[in-house]
Parts: sequence; C-alpha cells; structure tokens
Amino acid sequence: MGFVGDTQKIDRGNGSADKGGCFFGGMKSLVRRKQVDSANSKSGSAHQLAKALTVPHLIAIGVGSTIGAGVYILVGTVAREHSGPALTISFLIAGIAAALSAFCYAELASRCPSAGSAYHYSYICVGEGVAWLIGWAVVLEYTIGGSAVARGISPNLAMLFGGPDSLPTFLARHTIPGLNVTVDPCAAILVFVVTGLLCVGIKESTMVQGFVTAVNICAMFFVIVAGGYLGFKTGWPGYELPVGYFPFGADGMLAGASTVFFAYIGFDSVASTAEEVKNPQRDLPMGIGFALSICCSLYMLVSAVIVGLVPYYAMDPDTPISSAFASHGINWAAYIITIGACTSLCSTLMGSILPQPRILMAMARDGLLPSFFSDVHKRTQVPVKGTVATGLLSGTLAFFMDVEQLSGMVSVGTLLAFTMVAISVLILRYVPPDEVPLPSSFQEAIDSVSLRHSGCNSGSDIDVETTKIPAVTSGDSTPLLVEISVGHPLVEKAAAKLNYLVRQRRKVAGWTIMFICIGIFILTSAASIVSLPKYTLCGIGGFLLLSGLIVLTCIDQDDGRHSFGHTGGFTCPFVPLLPIACILINVYLLINLGGATWARVSIWLLIGACIYALYGRTHSSLKNAVYVPATHVDEIYQTSANSLAC
Repeated sequence: MGFVGDTQKIDRGNGSADKGGCFFGGMKSLVRRKQVDSANSKSGSAHQLAKALTVPHLIAIGVGSTIGAGVYILVGTVAREHSGPALTISFLIAGIAAALSAFCYAELASRCPSAGSAYHYSYICVGEGVAWLIGWAVVLEYTIGGSAVARGISPNLAMLFGGPDSLPTFLARHTIPGLNVTVDPCAAILVFVVTGLLCVGIKESTMVQGFVTAVNICAMFFVIVAGGYLGFKTGWPGYELPVGYFPFGADGMLAGASTVFFAYIGFDSVASTAEEVKNPQRDLPMGIGFALSICCSLYMLVSAVIVGLVPYYAMDPDTPISSAFASHGINWAAYIITIGACTSLCSTLMGSILPQPRILMAMARDGLLPSFFSDVHKRTQVPVKGTVATGLLSGTLAFFMDVEQLSGMVSVGTLLAFTMVAISVLILRYVPPDEVPLPSSFQEAIDSVSLRHSGCNSGSDIDVETTKIPAVTSGDSTPLLVEISVGHPLVEKAAAKLNYLVRQRRKVAGWTIMFICIGIFILTSAASIVSLPKYTLCGIGGFLLLSGLIVLTCIDQDDGRHSFGHTGGFTCPFVPLLPIACILINVYLLINLGGATWARVSIWLLIGACIYALYGRTHSSLKNAVYVPATHVDEIYQTSANSLAC
C-alpha cells in the first residue's frame, strides 16, 4: 500500500466512484471511518461547546438520567412475578451487567471525548453506515423516552394535589371529542421548561438537575431508613416465608435481572457530554463509574427494605412502596414517595433531552444532517437550535400522543448502542484504524509529505542513515554492534516480513471479531426458540463464540491501540472477555424485546436508511476525504501550517 490509502480512489468526489460502479462506491461509503477529534482537526472550528463540567456535574447527570420513577414500580412487579425476596440479587446482577457496558463506555469516552457518544465511537471504529443507524436509533430513543417520561409526570403531580383529577384545568388531561385523543398540557409545558433551561447553559442546567436529583435521593433515603426501622421493629415479615429466598428459583431471579436491567439505562448520557468536560481522560470514567455505583447501591437498598416489609405475593404492583408503608400504618409516607417520583421523572426528562441535540450536532458536523443542527450559540455555547428542535418534537409528542406502547423502542436504541460500543472496544484493541481521513484541501501538503517520504525510501537525494543492530554474539554474550544502513536489503527484508505478519494478525483478528458477533447472534436467537434445531444452533453459535474468544485471547493486541485517540485515560480491563460478555448480554436482551417492538423499530430504521442514501451519503464530510497513514498526520498538518505561514 502506498502513502495514500486506497479509499481515496473511491471517495475523491470527482466522479471516480461512478467509474468503479455506483454500487461499489455506495458500499465503500458505508465503511469509511472518520478521525478521532484532535487539537488539529478542531482548530478554527466554530462549533465548540463550553468546557464547564467536572466529576460532580457528571455524577448528577448520570444519576439523574438513570434513576427514574420506574424503580418505584419495578420493585413490586418484578418481586411478584420473577424474583420474590431475591429482588436485591436481581438488581445486583443487572448492575454488574450494566457495568460491563460502563467499562466499555469509559475507555471510548476518554479516548474519543467528543459529542455523539455511541454514534461517534461507531463512526471512528466501524464505519459511516453503522454509525448513522446507531445515531438514528439513539435519536428515537431519546425522543420517545423524553415524551414517555413527560406523560408520566402529571399523574404523580395530581397525587400531590389530592387525587387524579385535582390538577388545575389548564394542566389536567383532556380527551378531544370524536378523535379519542387524550392531550396532556402539563407534559408539554414541562418539556418546554426543561428545553429552555438547557438552552441557558450546560453548567446551569446541570446544577438544576443536581438539585432535583438530590431531592429524589433524599426520598429514597427516607424509604431506606424509615423502612429499615419498620423492618427491624416488625421482624422483617417479607423474609419469613416457607418458600424460602428463591420462590421462583434461579431462573426467576435471572428473569428479574433482565427486567430491572433497563432501570440502569441512562448512564450513557454522561458520555454524550464528553466534549464539555474539563478533563475528560480523568473525569468521564469517574463520572460514569460513580453514577452507576450510586444507582446500583440505592436500588439494592430500596429493594432489600421493601421486600422485607411485605411478602412478595402481597405487594401492590402499581404502588409497592407506598402500600408497604401503608400496611404498617404510615399513610403519610405516600406524599414523600410521590415527591421522589416526581423529582426523579423531572431529572430523567432532563437526561433524555440533554444528549439528543449533541448527537444531532455531531451528525451535522459530519455532514450527515443539515448544518442547522451544528450551530452553537456564541454566548451560552450550547447547540440551541438543536435543543429547541428536540424540545418542540418531544413536547408535541407528549401533548398529543400516549407513547407508552412505544416505550419498548427506547430499549432498542440503548441496547444497540451498548452492543456497538463493546464491538468498538474490540476493534480498537485488535484492529484500530491505521489510516486517517483528511479534507481534500490538504492535498498539497499530503503530496509534499508523500514525496518527502518516497525520497527518503529511495535514498537518492539524502545521506544514507545508518543504525547499529545486534548482529553477532561473542563468547561472553556481549552483542557486537554492526553498522547496517537503513536501506540495507536485510533490514528491508526484515521490515517487510514484520509488516506482513502484522497485516496477517490484523486480518485474523478482524475476521474473528466478525465470527464472534455471528456466533452470539445465532446462540441468543436459538435460546429463544423451542423447536428441534435449538440445540444444533446453540452448538454452532457456542462453537463460534468460544473459538473466537480463544483466538483473541491467544493473539497479541495491536500496538496501534497505545496511540489511538487521546491517551492517558481509562483502559477497559479483561479484554476480550469483558466486551464479549457485554455483547452477549445486550444481544440476548435485544432478541427478547418482541416482534411488535422490532416491527416498529424496523420502520424507523428503514426511514433512516432512506435519508442516509438520499442526503447523508452525498453530503458526508468524508466524501472528498484523502486517507493517509495515521503516523504522518501531524507532519501533514505542520506542513500545511508552514505553507500558509509562507
């Protein structure tokens, strides 16, 4: 391969793609990968966000986005139907599963600290086509998630005012005659208020979210402390059961863990603010880790208290915590619990709207969406236009539409993102991109550097460099140094052999990662069927998965991982085992979301594919990119800067 990568031959933007075939050029556009944002690539950009966030801000975003009102309901439903008193262990297992994704997010967020989260990582490690679908799915996740959360606030607010119909008329829900549509003005107003707050500035909105989250945590501490006192006073009647701690067995406990796993969705919002963090290499991993640890601890403590106060079969599936306190004569606790539910919903609403404008901004920066979404307000340094567009869409949906039946689509976007982030970690470690796309405006500098290096290799115009290498060993084991020129045939032959071995190892690793993903898909799909081929398919999938794990464990990771992106941050442990386990868990949950959910998501993804084909592929910032070896990028930037200075 020459100095300039082969991709240039296809993506020059001058019609050469058409000469090689429209289909071939279109397929190549799906796998083109962008550069990790660096000081060079960002210089002169007018779309920069404010560097204002620290670890406490990130914890507030992570905890606020993760702990929703669902925990006030999940403990009853899951305990009654799946886990019983073992609900605490279900939350622990789900927390460990979520931590696998958190480890992967932490490494990529610190290495690639730019807006866009999973979309950004997929674009760098996998390719433009997959990145577009991930970004498109995540946009759906945040839009529907925010609308669903907003629709859930008004019933809880009504409870604070005395009953379901106690809200003022202008806030209460109304049914439009003849259309059978129930509008929710309260939900729409709350979305618009949160949108306005997010437009003020990231630091200000995060401080408000931190305050609201603190109120929610105080309500959960009340449940833990007051419930613990009642439990010790009454002898924990929920644990004194003849059926034991696992009434539904280990399978029920694991089924409960699968259900409560979705209570941990939200910590990925921290990664979406990476570009606004003052010290991303240190603060992002800490923010993600602390947020997830706090959420897991609170979930486990609350569930341990509630299943101990009331036998699992006697729990109210709709209001388990309030009814548990009421059964012990503390009816007024319902008000504190309702306040906690309201504040958790408001905080989750902010966490749902916050990331979407930043993902839209990242996609617009890359040319896949109109530049309208990439504009950043000069004073607040917030993508105001994207935030307002997000708020208008979410507010309209929350006002007119009951999106509860679409809530499963939220999980698809999250699990797809989790899966792709884990795959990106494997790619980063074993086959990191060794070519970097540069704008065609750098063509003159690229030609200059290319000519310089080709001249060095030929040795025609410069003095031949020499290097001392151990060539012979004397009797006392002291190497004898022999001067051999860089252009010596032995050196060239050794270098060529080394490059060949590296290319072969990267090729083996790339195919192995693909076969692992195929094996996981076959294995998880077969686990959900009851027909005869089940065990055969499980055997095939398990063989591919186990073989791939052994191969990746035995071969060396690529040396390019050390210089990939921003170094000095968090490093994901137990690679390749941890990312593979993460992929396995997330794909299993994706497979089991149900056919109706996938049918709806498929329509949305098909719409996204059409938009990409008609707009994104032709407007991509990489359309005219020239791919060069990553080792020469800084030299090209320096050459370009010198030529401009002259």
